[in-house]
Amino acid sequence: MKTQGTSRRTFVQASAAAAVTVAFPSLAQAQAFPSKPIKLICPWPAGGSTDAVMRALAESASKALGGTVVVENKPGASGMLGPNELLRAQPDGYTLSQITIGVARLPHMMKMQFDPLKDFTYIACLTGYTFGVVVRSDSPIKSIADLVAFAKANPGKFTYGSTGNGTTPHLAFAEFASKAKIDVTHIPFKGSADGVQAVLGGHVMSHSDATGWAPQVEAGTMRLLATYGSKRTKRWPNIPTLNELGFDTVSDSPFGIGGPKGMDPAVVKKLHDAFKQTLTDPAVMASFDKYDQSVIYMGTDEYTQFIRNTFQSEKATIERLGLAMKT
Repeated sequence: MKTQGTSRRTFVQASAAAAVTVAFPSLAQAQAFPSKPIKLICPWPAGGSTDAVMRALAESASKALGGTVVVENKPGASGMLGPNELLRAQPDGYTLSQITIGVARLPHMMKMQFDPLKDFTYIACLTGYTFGVVVRSDSPIKSIADLVAFAKANPGKFTYGSTGNGTTPHLAFAEFASKAKIDVTHIPFKGSADGVQAVLGGHVMSHSDATGWAPQVEAGTMRLLATYGSKRTKRWPNIPTLNELGFDTVSDSPFGIGGPKGMDPAVVKKLHDAFKQTLTDPAVMASFDKYDQSVIYMGTDEYTQFIRNTFQSEKATIERLGLAMKT
């Protein structure tokens, strides 16, 4: 009888434990997460500013999670190869990608594989870029006024690179060109490192991008003509903004981390908390400072709503610039 009672109690306890597991699968899954390396896609080439920042974030998040976050570069398609891979990934938290404003913009310009409002889990927004336009230090273009004068005297001959069609560096410069009433030629590249090398090699006259060009500006091999923010940067206080020069162009571009749609909310929270914690890591802050980036934090719900709002506002911008997809 004692053995039978013990067996019955064991059965009841096991059944209760199973019921708890069934009732709270999210909790059990989150507690076991991560049990293997997490892939974090950087959709830009190795060696650029985004690559450096993403690697700092991955190293810090690895410590916070007690696991390993591995950065994988997938450059091209204006930063969309990462989001595209999320469409094919399991929603288990082991495949993540940097998410840029491009996911809310490019669907208005061309046919995309994804619907930004349905196909991703927006985990956390973390930071954003400072943008500017640079030329080689021996260029006769020494200011934005020189650039405008050259472009007006030589329609279509002034060339500028960016990190791809539809990226913020492309559209910010296009907005400036529209306000300045100049005809310029855009040359898209896969990322910052490629564009910088093209300027240094004399293949394009300028490059519009985030601060991957900073080391060359500091070394004196490139000249920074203007930045695109609402105010001058702390790092280059003598460099004017396009806005203060009278071209009514202000561009900020927050970015964050996303995963496939349908992720377990408890796993999303664990990832969110880990990446939020990176924003207190001195090594991460040092990487932000190096590329003149600031903390732009949004939690999961706020970030999701931000993408929804941006999707609508970017539609208006694309239409104003005449870049909307022809239907």
